[in-house]
Amino acid sequence: MFIIRFLLLSLLFGLSTVSPLHAQAPATSTAEPSNVTELLRLLEAADVKAWLAQRQAAVPETEATEATRVIDDLEVRWRTRFNALLSAVPRVGSELYHVASSVRQEAHDSGFAPAILLIGIIVGIGFGTEWFLRRSVPAVTLPNQLLSQIQTEFAPLLIFTATIAFVFLIFAWPPLMRVVVLYSLVATVAYRSVLALCRLAMTVSVPMAKAYPRVRLFVAVLTAAMAFSAICERLAVAQDVCSLIAIAFSGLLLLIAIEAIGRNRSSDDAQLLGRRVPRTTGIAGVVTLWLLWCGGFLALFWLGIMFVVVPRVLSIADELSHAFAASRWNDDGATDPKTVLLVRGARAIIIIIAVDWIVFVWHHHFQPITGQLALAKTIIAGAFNSVVILLVIDLVWQLGKAYIARQLGRVGDGGALTPNENARQGRLRTLLPVFRNALAAGLLGVAALTVLSQMGVQIGPLIAGAGVVGVAIGFGSQTLVKDVVSGIFYLLDDAFRVGEYIEAGSYTGTVESFSLRSVRLRHHRGPIFTVPFGSLGAIKNLSRDWTVDKFRVRVPFKTDLDKVRKLIKTIGGQLLADPELGSSFIEPLKLKGVEQIGEYGIELGVGFTCKPGDQTMIRRKAYAMLMQAFGDNGIDFAQPVVQVSGDDKGSAAAAHATRQLQGITAPPGPDGLAS
Repeated sequence: MFIIRFLLLSLLFGLSTVSPLHAQAPATSTAEPSNVTELLRLLEAADVKAWLAQRQAAVPETEATEATRVIDDLEVRWRTRFNALLSAVPRVGSELYHVASSVRQEAHDSGFAPAILLIGIIVGIGFGTEWFLRRSVPAVTLPNQLLSQIQTEFAPLLIFTATIAFVFLIFAWPPLMRVVVLYSLVATVAYRSVLALCRLAMTVSVPMAKAYPRVRLFVAVLTAAMAFSAICERLAVAQDVCSLIAIAFSGLLLLIAIEAIGRNRSSDDAQLLGRRVPRTTGIAGVVTLWLLWCGGFLALFWLGIMFVVVPRVLSIADELSHAFAASRWNDDGATDPKTVLLVRGARAIIIIIAVDWIVFVWHHHFQPITGQLALAKTIIAGAFNSVVILLVIDLVWQLGKAYIARQLGRVGDGGALTPNENARQGRLRTLLPVFRNALAAGLLGVAALTVLSQMGVQIGPLIAGAGVVGVAIGFGSQTLVKDVVSGIFYLLDDAFRVGEYIEAGSYTGTVESFSLRSVRLRHHRGPIFTVPFGSLGAIKNLSRDWTVDKFRVRVPFKTDLDKVRKLIKTIGGQLLADPELGSSFIEPLKLKGVEQIGEYGIELGVGFTCKPGDQTMIRRKAYAMLMQAFGDNGIDFAQPVVQVSGDDKGSAAAAHATRQLQGITAPPGPDGLAS
């Protein structure tokens, strides 16, 4: 299908300059009949005007519809054009002979050699300069293969173009020879430029490599047709003769395209929008496009051209952009903003160029129809403008999404980082998805309103209505708005992150996830709390930086406190050396001092500093080690003591107190005490 696409491009740049619609029928001058003056005088008479008014009122006015007028206008134009082409057939030979004779005579009178010989000499000088510089100047080594290929293809072309331009400009050419030589040289440069682009595309496209020989023939015929058509037009050849010559060249291009499609059994070259199509379908499509061009339907013709060419050009541009990015930045391109900008930017430029060309052709060659169908004109113009707007918005979205994805990827591979860096990455992991969703919603809203505006829809009432609805929803959903706004500020203040253990009012748990309105907390016993942001209030975050854990130990009054301090210090050292718990400590376990003198012992404060979340496990281990150490060193924990006096009442009271302490109850005796 590359041949088809180059056919379409050919008709774009070359043959469309002599479009059949541009040719006009030969003008005929007619003398005004003598009775026209008498007719005009009669129409000015009062009685004739009155009769015409009565006649108009009596007979209903029958006007053709817009569509009928369009069809009639097209039929007249096509019939006129067809007759003009038929009448131009006998004059083709004489017109070309006259032009060739004029150019040859001008060259003879000016002392110049024939134009064909001069063109060959100039092109030979260009090739000679290119060969000499290639042999004399060493090639520059570039960092990657793609840049090296670009240099190989376009550096000689630039040298060739500069040389022939210099040789052409140093001579003062006669007018007719100047046109012939200039457009011939331009066609030569265009031929080499297209082939250089094709060879560059061959590095990433296998079908292009297979179709290259036929593409080269096609481009040669195309550039020759472009040059010949331009020369004929500039040398005042009749317009209908120029159109007939252009149709003849386009027929030759059509035959080349049909032969290329018919020869390929697997239809690898006949791909339309990435799907293989049968050969008959490809041939029918080429013939249809050719008939549209010959019939003057340039707007429809170019729509078909872009429908076929643009998808394949975009595919090749994507492959070249990714290859350049991979060799230049050593990146996979999925999340690199530079690669996204290169790939999406290239796609946007290609599509915008195609759309602008379609708009240009539509404006100049479809105006007779769209000028009468106002609604169709508005919709078509709005669709073209909307494509450009959507491309810009898509580029902004892709850049924003790639940047956010790249930042999230960097957050996910955090290893041994500082606490501050971990905190910053946790905050990014929390906020970036929210920003991405907000960016998508904002761009979608802007795109929808802009497209509607381009389609002719008055978006002012829509915006005003949306504002009224928004105010109504705001008044009716104050709690919802409060939750959303509170959540935004909680996230901006970095009050909590996913995976942290927090307390908020009567709710405690680990943050599992959150939405724009609420947060999900997993309690350490299993239940899940879904709490709106507006109900959280003050947040107690138990998972930040460090935590201090303290507990108390009661020992008897006569205990050696210095011995207890040494034992606790020893236990702290053992915990610090523990392979499982040692890395969690920030400050080791140690005795803080006497916290309180109680009724039956001394309360000693013991504490340590560790990473958040590990304090419970460390405390349990410390309890077990304290009990073992106290037992081994003869230190008891303080217990309540009851003293019993010698009298009976005192004995009974002591026994009663003892039973109460032990949780034993008995009925009172005769003296009012428990027996």
